[in-house]
Amino acid sequence: MRAARVTSLDGPSSVTVGEIEEPAAGPGDVLIDVHEAGVSFPDVLMSRGLYQLRPDLPFVPGAECSGVVRAVPEASAFRVGDRVAAFPVLGAFAEAVAVPEAMVFPLPDTVSFETGAALPMNYLTVQFALTRRGQLERGEVVLVHGAAGGIGTAAVQLARAMDARVIAVVSSEDKVETARAAGAHHVLLADGFLTAVKELTQGRGVDIVVDPVGGDRFTDSLRSLAPEGRLLVIGFTAGQIPEVRVNRLLLNNLSVVGVGWGAFWMPDPTYLRSQWDAILPLLESGALAPAVGTRHALDDVAVALAEIDERRALGKVTLTVRQ
Repeated sequence: MRAARVTSLDGPSSVTVGEIEEPAAGPGDVLIDVHEAGVSFPDVLMSRGLYQLRPDLPFVPGAECSGVVRAVPEASAFRVGDRVAAFPVLGAFAEAVAVPEAMVFPLPDTVSFETGAALPMNYLTVQFALTRRGQLERGEVVLVHGAAGGIGTAAVQLARAMDARVIAVVSSEDKVETARAAGAHHVLLADGFLTAVKELTQGRGVDIVVDPVGGDRFTDSLRSLAPEGRLLVIGFTAGQIPEVRVNRLLLNNLSVVGVGWGAFWMPDPTYLRSQWDAILPLLESGALAPAVGTRHALDDVAVALAEIDERRALGKVTLTVRQ
């Protein structure tokens, strides 16, 4: 089968497409013919050996995909021919992938393969962030950084679906419409966002900040929080890991909350299905509709990764493996 492989740790340019052996499905694995694969920032990090998961070279990247079930284990809840989304962690950038059943999810007929591939990484991360770690309540105000990217658009949509007021922050004018289309009530540019947030909230601040960016805006994110506000640390796409002066946390009883989704579900992968079941009604109702930005052919995988690496992505980036 055809697959993309990381052959050296030199970034997106090290990912090439060629022929490899099809995966062997182990006990408990569902074998999936991949139609669409989602591309995410961890894939970029893995191409440089900078992610916590460091497989031996060469390896097939790709943590999320959608497609059709080709084979199932005994007593499986799935059947051959079922449409599914999946979170294999590795191996999705290929024509077929074997995935433990706990990490395979039913995909309604009304949901496209492109949408299915855009869901697992971003929406399950954000669902964990907002509900379990952030304890979001109806009517609260949520500020989302990087709001035109995959995590950002997912956070905007899910927060709005949970009846929050959503303030989106983007880095440039060309990203404003993507954040607005995702459902943000207000869209701000990163430059000067703190002043604008204070004006929008009449000086009170926001209840939750969703931060997949990090970098030099972190301190102003803390300053933008209302009393008992929570800053959810999801990642560091800006490249710089910020430090916190903990005395700032005392002033308004603030919380900086780590969102280690992977570390949480890995001891019990069945948690993923419970998350999927929680977002499925919102998906079927149309409250969640992933913003798929650019779709690339599998042969253009390096281009897709570079788009994320250079922070040019508007919405979710995907790879079309089968038409």
